[in-house]
Formats: sequence, C-alpha cells, structure tokens
Amino acid sequence: MKAELDEAVRRVLDSGWYISGAETEAFEREWADYCGTRHCVAVGSGTAALNLTLRALGVGPGDEVVTVAFTLSATLDAIVETGARPVLVDAEPDTATMDARLLKKQLTPRTKAVLPVHIYGHPADMEAILAVAGGLPVIADACEAHGALYKGRQATTFGTASCFSFYPTKNLNAIGDAGAVVTDDAALAERLRRLRHHGWDRRFHSAESSLNSRMAEIQAAVLRAKLPKLEGWNARRRAIARRFDAALAGSSVQLAAKAPWAAPCYYLYVVRTREREALRRALGEAGIASDVHWPEPPHLQPAFASLGYGRGSPSTGSGRRLPVTERLCDEVLTIPMFPELTDAEVERICAALRAFSA
Repeated sequence: MKAELDEAVRRVLDSGWYISGAETEAFEREWADYCGTRHCVAVGSGTAALNLTLRALGVGPGDEVVTVAFTLSATLDAIVETGARPVLVDAEPDTATMDARLLKKQLTPRTKAVLPVHIYGHPADMEAILAVAGGLPVIADACEAHGALYKGRQATTFGTASCFSFYPTKNLNAIGDAGAVVTDDAALAERLRRLRHHGWDRRFHSAESSLNSRMAEIQAAVLRAKLPKLEGWNARRRAIARRFDAALAGSSVQLAAKAPWAAPCYYLYVVRTREREALRRALGEAGIASDVHWPEPPHLQPAFASLGYGRGSPSTGSGRRLPVTERLCDEVLTIPMFPELTDAEVERICAALRAFSA
C-alpha cells in the first residue's frame, strides 16, 4: 500500500492541519458507518478509549467495574486510572471471553459498568452479558475485534459503546497509536469529544478537567486508506483459519475458538495444548515463530496485587476463583496469522501442525 499511504501522509502534510481536522472527521463518519453505529469519537489509543468512556459514564473512585480476568492488563489499567476497582469474572472455557453465567455474582451496589473483552478477534456472548447486566452500561473492549460478527451483525452494535485500538498490529492498523469509541448514545459521544480535548466545551473554556487524547490527522488519513481493504483482509484471515482448523482436525491441540454464533476476525489464531513448549519447539525447528497471548493473567502481576487475587486462591471478599483464566495462560499458543501470509507459508505451518499432531 506504499502509494496509497504516501498519498495519505502527503495530503495531511500539505494541509498543514495535524490535529482534529478534516481527516479525523471523515474517518469518524466512515468507521461509524462500518461499525453500524451512529457516532464515532477518535482518540489517541485503545486504552484511552476505554478510560475516557468509563469517565464519560461517571465511573470514578469508590466504584466497581466488572471485567473478564483473561485479558491484556490494559483493560484493567483503563479502569484503575478512573479510580475505580476492577472486579474479575473468569473466562468461559471454549471462547476465553467473559463467562456470563458467572457475572451475576460479581455485581454489587457499587458496580457502575460491565466491560467484556472480545479476545483474539472472537466476540464475547453479548446478549447473555447484557441480559445479566440489566440496566448497567456494557462497554466492549473491542481492541482486537475489527469486523468481528456476533449472530450475523457487527459485534459493535451490542452494548453501550465499543472501544478500539488501531495499534500497528491490529486488523485495521495505524502507523502509531490511535483509538476510537463507537456508540449510538449521542450524549455519551458529546461528552467523549469534550474529555478527549482538555474538557473544553469551546476553545480555551474548560467545562470540566481532563487531559487530551486526540487522534493525529496522519493516523486518520492512514486508517481511511486502509479501511476499504479491511473486509478483504478479514476474509483472508478467515480462509487461513479454516486451513489451520483442517490441519488440526482430530488432534489433541485445541483449535482457535469459534462459537456457533460468532464469525471471528482472527486478530490472532490461538490454539490450546498442555504440550505448549513441545509445540513451540516443533514450530521453531520448522522456522515458524510463535508467541503466548497471554503468559500471565493480570491478577497475578505486581501492578494489581492490591486486588487481592492469588494463583488458585479466592479474591479477598469475593470468594471468586479464576481457574479457567489461569489454565488458559498455561496452555495458549499463538501461531502466525496475517493476511499477507502466502499460500506456501500457510502450507508450511499446516504441515508442521500435522506433523506434531501425528
């Protein structure tokens, strides 16, 4: 895409307008249309999208936000930065997303929002989560779910808002940090626009105190150039996933998640096996890279020790255990997944998977 990206960057440089200009406004319209929502607010990162959405909904010190335990620590960071406390729900074993059956026990009078995560490009069971949440805001961490479908619809059409990252590895990616929030709630979108820009309701006038988290015009222009290709890229990812599924059929290695009601966008293709290190070695010997997303759950990391969780232990005051999350972190393995993989490269990976499974 060198020519298209060069043109997008040149257009911004020639304009002399680098923040909060026509490119950002156009991208907001185009991304909202793609997501099937009325509003899009572009911000500086996916973490900022989550944090500002919580703040815009009035979440603050003394509040609780219920989220899934199996996630990148950034999800918890966004909650902690509001002054609220993350409360963790274990993952559903098959999809690694929030287990809606366990959600109700974590809701208290202090709960101000529920924050499910669409992990690896696979959507959470949003209808089940919304049913349990009742009237609470449900904010989806969709930072890995660009184009993921839930029951035939964009997963972004379920819940109060969905938050995206456009980090350079994502299905739709910028050339640096960038993020966005999509929602049908006009009042929420308006407050988000204020919070991303020092809390100003007009130039140099602070309606409330806030920092700034704005998408750069160059990032918006790059995303606009790439957006028309997203569906094709996702189709290629799904085709590659089907070949991996076939290579692992009948194996002890568990395929990447795909619930009957989901069409994942396969940000990552993540298998599960108790023989993870052996599979990593076999792939490495075939010249195939792999990675672990995620090797250690946030509740066992020093930054979140104050939450009171420990391996195999109940959290203080909640009586909750997180065995599925801990097992996932011991078993998951990510194999290469990106639309530029050639058919020959895909076959090399499939051959290595078949050989390991034989």
